[in-house]
Amino acid sequence: MHDSPADLLRQHGIQVTAQRLAVMRAVSEHPHLTADGLADAARAEIGAISRQSVYDALGVLVETGLVRRIQPVGSPALYEDRVNDNHHHLVCRECGKVVDVDCAVGAAPCLTAVDDMGYEIDEAEVAYWGRCPACVAQDTASLVTDNPPRA
Repeated sequence: MHDSPADLLRQHGIQVTAQRLAVMRAVSEHPHLTADGLADAARAEIGAISRQSVYDALGVLVETGLVRRIQPVGSPALYEDRVNDNHHHLVCRECGKVVDVDCAVGAAPCLTAVDDMGYEIDEAEVAYWGRCPACVAQDTASLVTDNPPRA
């Protein structure tokens, strides 16, 4: 059984507020959104919440490990509540959609550096880039529409 968002906050010594709960629920329901997108989702749930309150809540949640912040190259920061499993991400070059993908091979950190240069590696951050199925299908459909078969 999963702990409620309020229980998770208490377990981490964080004061439970309506704003933090709304942000936690928004991250859970809409993984890989920006802070602005999460602010919109939280506003839809509780009404008024300032952008600064969302950023403050996200800062606390990331600092305590309840939320993970990722930032694919060329993207604003995105947030998710899938933490502590060292998973990776697939990123669509066309529409920007981001989805989770499990570790490449083996146990965390999933990849072994050729030379760790003395570092004690505990995490690998990998982003796979390409085109999502919807963008591939859209391109395929436009090729058929733009070049109909000749009779």
